[in-house]
Amino acid sequence: MDFYFPGKGKNGDMPPRKDFATMWHPKIFEQMQNIQLTLLVGHYAQRFYLGSNMKRNLTETVRHYEEYLPTYMPLAHPSPLNAHWKAKNKWFEEEVIPVLRAKVKAILV
Repeated sequence: MDFYFPGKGKNGDMPPRKDFATMWHPKIFEQMQNIQLTLLVGHYAQRFYLGSNMKRNLTETVRHYEEYLPTYMPLAHPSPLNAHWKAKNKWFEEEVIPVLRAKVKAILV
């Protein structure tokens, strides 16, 4: 959502700069002529791109990833701080990651 790490906050990472994505993402995407899949990594990206189409939280949004395909693929952030989330949500590695790998492979071929 931004081009730098905003630092740590009280309950995790600080949010990205306000209006950064609104100002810069359209200019960047305009230069990319063949976007076939956008990975929405973490809550901030999902909230920005999915808006009211998000589920009640990140877990539910990621669990229902198929609803956002083929344009978007919502994912949990791969941070080591999310190890507890991954351990609690085994379905993510078992179901979502194989689909992601297949989609990326199909795009790259």
